[in-house]
Amino acid sequence: MMGERVILHCDCNSFFASVETVLNPEYRNVPMAVSGNVENRHGIILAKNELAKKYGIITAETVFSAKKKCPNLVLASPHYEKYLEFSRKANEIYARYTDMIEPFGIDESWLDVTASKLFGSGLEIAEKIRQDIKNELGITVSIGVSFNKVFAKLGSDYKKPDAITEISRENFSKIVYPLPVSDLLFVGRKTADALKHLGIRTIGELAAANKDLLVMRFGKAGEILSKYSRGEDDSPVEAQDKNDAKSIGNGYTFKHDLVGRDDCKTGINYLAEEIGTKLRIRGLKCATVQLSIKDEYLRTIQRNAPQNPPTDISSEIAETAFKILCKEWSEDKPIRMITVTATNLLRSDTFAEQINMFGDENDKKRKKNGKREIAVDEIRQKFGTDSIIRAAVIDSDIGIYDKAKFNKK
Repeated sequence: MMGERVILHCDCNSFFASVETVLNPEYRNVPMAVSGNVENRHGIILAKNELAKKYGIITAETVFSAKKKCPNLVLASPHYEKYLEFSRKANEIYARYTDMIEPFGIDESWLDVTASKLFGSGLEIAEKIRQDIKNELGITVSIGVSFNKVFAKLGSDYKKPDAITEISRENFSKIVYPLPVSDLLFVGRKTADALKHLGIRTIGELAAANKDLLVMRFGKAGEILSKYSRGEDDSPVEAQDKNDAKSIGNGYTFKHDLVGRDDCKTGINYLAEEIGTKLRIRGLKCATVQLSIKDEYLRTIQRNAPQNPPTDISSEIAETAFKILCKEWSEDKPIRMITVTATNLLRSDTFAEQINMFGDENDKKRKKNGKREIAVDEIRQKFGTDSIIRAAVIDSDIGIYDKAKFNKK
């Protein structure tokens, strides 16, 4: 019989604010937050330090609101290239202990250390990682240790900052069941409200609920929620960047549910940018674009469309994905998550594209877009990933900038 899995979830505490404090030690003893456009009172708080948290400042509230709570709040502009650098370094530390690493955004990762007994128990490995992160990066990390991904995530959230929590088969009912149901992975505000109407407020009440009732109310998502609450999650830690990848994808769970086309288009464009870059780096083109949409109740649809001709141009991938969304999804239905995936990959050096002898406008446009995106690749490689950012991304409040780069890495 196979032994119990050992899964860690590592969550770098107040990540953006912590990195800014390493770069600027003067922030260490003052309430500070990383925010969007500080000239615009409606810019939002992206991260805050522990001192700012004591004033009740929360992520995604407006700068105007935060300043009312704490007039002496120090605001720092974001430096995304530094956050990416620290994120890579954190994952390099994790890689000392296992090659089974699944990033979950820029500041979180799951690790499967089941086969890493050489380094000790799950708790011992977690402690080594905690010390490595603190000593080498100057930031702190909270780590959950458990037998599945969902409970490991709950563990990393349970004590913060700079803490380790083990949730085992022996203690999980004592730790997990009293927690509010909104603490469970993928339970957002609307799902929590719907569960509340069923008399379900805690994870323990969800675990005890009739599964058929949950399925009747939420569909397949109800069965998933029931399993998660009872510790029956068996999803694997999916190591990223495999050389034999059959697809290249990018997805994001948004800060708030999206309604309407404009925010959806901004999100799709941003997700497609990284996909195009990866295709070009690997010398690939995609002949199919796949779009997955998850609503506020965790229901998911997945649709494919041919990409003709096959492409490595981000704007073309985004255009195809957006056409799928417009065709398959009602404009007034909220969207929680969008994933864009390039599939049916072809080697660029073995793919012969038919050329229009008359050089029509579409061919000229494609060549121009291709050259522009290669130029952007070169600039970002030299000066950092945030040296060129879409204006729509900067103006958006859907929070895509920090996670989109890492959901599928």
